[in-house]
Amino acid sequence: MSTVVHVDPEILGGVPCFSGTRVPIRSLFDHLKLGYSLDEFIEQFPTVKKSQAQTLLDEARHQIEDSAPKSAA
Repeated sequence: MSTVVHVDPEILGGVPCFSGTRVPIRSLFDHLKLGYSLDEFIEQFPTVKKSQAQTLLDEARHQIEDSAPKSAA
């Protein structure tokens, strides 16, 4: 699992959060879905480092790309 994601049953009932924070991962995706920029998210949740959010988005992209069927060339 990612180094930027932490799951602890004692923190928000085990909801995946950014490491070192109590900010749920889904908050980033919810903010982006609503049209907020990454910088606006960071302003709203200053305990999350911009590098953490960028790493999470990169990992999500790679996971999606890696799980896509490979086309035969």
